[in-house]
Amino acid sequence: MSERIVMRTGECLIGGGPPFTAAEPEVVIGELDGPVGTAIATLTGNQSAGHSKVFAIMNTDIQVRPVTLMVSKVTVKSTRYTNILMGTVQGAIANGVLDAVRAGDIPKEKANDLGIICSVWLNPGVATDDNLDHKALFDIHRKAMAQAIKKAMKNEPTIDWLLENQDSITHKYYEKGLAGEI
Repeated sequence: MSERIVMRTGECLIGGGPPFTAAEPEVVIGELDGPVGTAIATLTGNQSAGHSKVFAIMNTDIQVRPVTLMVSKVTVKSTRYTNILMGTVQGAIANGVLDAVRAGDIPKEKANDLGIICSVWLNPGVATDDNLDHKALFDIHRKAMAQAIKKAMKNEPTIDWLLENQDSITHKYYEKGLAGEI
């Protein structure tokens, strides 16, 4: 029997790909009969304009396990943005979850007992780029999701690492003044 997972958190930022393909998922993972399950049920029923919450699916009727609820960090304002978020990125998030199960970061035997909430950041520029590289967008979001889950499940970075490296790390956008240029 696997240990009980009340709540774990993780994040990952992957940039450097073609324009507008950067990914920055933030995840909360925990048992469905605990606070994460309550949050998933509450968020699902508490929809708000521009910030719809949807399950990560492989295709229009194939929900991923563990159940994963996607929440957009950016206000959705256009049909094109919605289609990319609820298509390419939604499929990437679902595949990243399965990659994490396959890698053993999420115990397979817990796939029906755990839930994941994923705050998804998708660059608004996707809605205006006629040359958007959907394959790169998919691959980067998939990889970032799997890495965010891995970090959450391994409690990384550890507190020891954080304390050891605190004075040598400066937030890259604070340092360079590039806020909004991911």
